[in-house]
Amino acid sequence: MAQSPLADAGPALPDALALARRLIRQPSVTPDARGPLDEMEAVLSAAGFRVARPVFSEEGTEPVENLYARFGTGRPHIAFAGHVDVVPPGDVAAWRHDPFSGAVEDGALYGRGAVDMKGGIAAFMAAALGFLAKAGPDFAGSVSFLITGDEEGPSVNGTAKLLDWCAERGEVFDAALVGEPTCAALLGDTVKIGRRGSMSGTVTFRGVQGHVAYPERALNPLRALLAVAPALTEPPLDAGNAHFAPSNLEIVSVDTGNPSWNVIPAETRLRFNIRYNDLWTRPALEAELRRRLTAAATAAGVAVPELVLERASGDVFLTAPGPLVAALSGAIAAVTGVEPALTTGGGTSDARFIKDYCPVVEFGLVGTTMHKVDERVPVAELEQLAAVYAAFLSQYFAG
Repeated sequence: MAQSPLADAGPALPDALALARRLIRQPSVTPDARGPLDEMEAVLSAAGFRVARPVFSEEGTEPVENLYARFGTGRPHIAFAGHVDVVPPGDVAAWRHDPFSGAVEDGALYGRGAVDMKGGIAAFMAAALGFLAKAGPDFAGSVSFLITGDEEGPSVNGTAKLLDWCAERGEVFDAALVGEPTCAALLGDTVKIGRRGSMSGTVTFRGVQGHVAYPERALNPLRALLAVAPALTEPPLDAGNAHFAPSNLEIVSVDTGNPSWNVIPAETRLRFNIRYNDLWTRPALEAELRRRLTAAATAAGVAVPELVLERASGDVFLTAPGPLVAALSGAIAAVTGVEPALTTGGGTSDARFIKDYCPVVEFGLVGTTMHKVDERVPVAELEQLAAVYAAFLSQYFAG
């Protein structure tokens, strides 16, 4: 008979608060991750995890230290993914407590990373250590940590390369949980089961520079931009579907770089970002943009502008409801009494890399104070998250 998801998932848990304070007290503004990774290695190694600390680099970026830790050798193998790097604290004097003190006041833990996402990592460490201690020597599966110092940065030398590093060493994952702060107002209200893709590009309209008083001797590219640009957003790209909101293209800047009042510029550039759903692939979306630009330019009698797309920052993905989603949703409901909404909203996360290796879901703390002055999490919420993670591990491996 399968074990209850709540069996032994309470008082015996290691102290998530103490672990979170240890991580917060190690400043780690991206990409400096060594301090909190040292703390994690000390805790996980003592518990029997095999720990590696690969460092990745690439020209034009700073080297980044990462951590991979695994307990067990069997299947199923579930990975917890997250990051210990944090955004800068801003004006330290504006904080109620030093942002790297891990202070506790009125039942809340203060500090940069308390929510995003050292608190989530601490909660999963507490849950995993408690679960594995109870499972004992007969535990046949594997639990691992994929932790980077490059999530808040350019995301070049972090999770993507860590996953490649793991694959080269024969590490195979059956499922992954990303501990980003997903909840909107109440712990348990939101699970991310996918994300829209993100694609950026620049449209360049070229003309002929000249004097404003002699327009017949020039060709103003801004006229072409005004005639063609509306075609990028109208009609809408799609209406969305059961799991995804409509795709949206947003123009984020129009840049001419012309300081003069009496000069017609030689060119102007329009920059945009698209968040797209699974009704599109990147090649299909690029083809649609080129079709729209060509049709609008032809209708306006102007030259077709140049379209250049940036390197993909994340493709669309969906982890369809199934055993993984059911185990997490069941654990959340059992511990919190909340039935989570399954969404694909929000920006990108490192789940965009993990989805190429295994099914992945995201669940973590309420994100209302992340990246803000006085970032904080109620201690009770942190402890409840640890209990959810413990229940999830119990239910996942029982299944």
